[in-house]
Amino acid sequence: MPAKSFEMLGRRSDAWTAGAALDLLPESSGPRVEVLRGCVVITPGSDLDRRTVQRELGYLLKQAARQAGLWLYHEVNVVSDDDLFIPDIAVLKVPGGGRAAMNIGHAVLLGEIVSPGSRRKDVIDRPREYAAVGVPFFLRVDLRNRVPTIALLGLVDGEYRPLAAAAAGSTFAMREPFEFAIDPVELLDEEGPPGATTSGSADGMA
Repeated sequence: MPAKSFEMLGRRSDAWTAGAALDLLPESSGPRVEVLRGCVVITPGSDLDRRTVQRELGYLLKQAARQAGLWLYHEVNVVSDDDLFIPDIAVLKVPGGGRAAMNIGHAVLLGEIVSPGSRRKDVIDRPREYAAVGVPFFLRVDLRNRVPTIALLGLVDGEYRPLAAAAAGSTFAMREPFEFAIDPVELLDEEGPPGATTSGSADGMA
């Protein structure tokens, strides 16, 4: 088998599958590479707000998930037949055990953090796709205007229905698939208005 390389994106003429992407493309800490309906979908690295929320929420959710006998991972490869998803947060029934990818059948909850460039994908497309393959719960964090909101949706008759939601300044509390509560305001690092700099910051250093 040839060495893994992103050059394969321009060489391959056949439809892409999750297996082909995992076999032919290298691991990346930059752009996110997913496969949907035979096409490779490349998403640029996320902004700092999104990364902060992923870090903070993931840390807190992981502790609650482990108490319920579940495992949480960030941006894990999740395979659904020929499709390859990389959700921001994945809560699984089984540990990863060093594997490169997990079957979507192990997913209890998948979560996405919405940013301006991913709004349609995270608000419309991914919930629909996850519901279609039977993922029991979907968690969405929206950062519109830097006021974080969290919503939990549960699968009912093949569609997601709202179970819990809260905006910054109130308490988000869920009971399934495990108990967890937080004020969404805790998810962002707040040091001043957007664009503001402080003395000694990277932008203000000589």
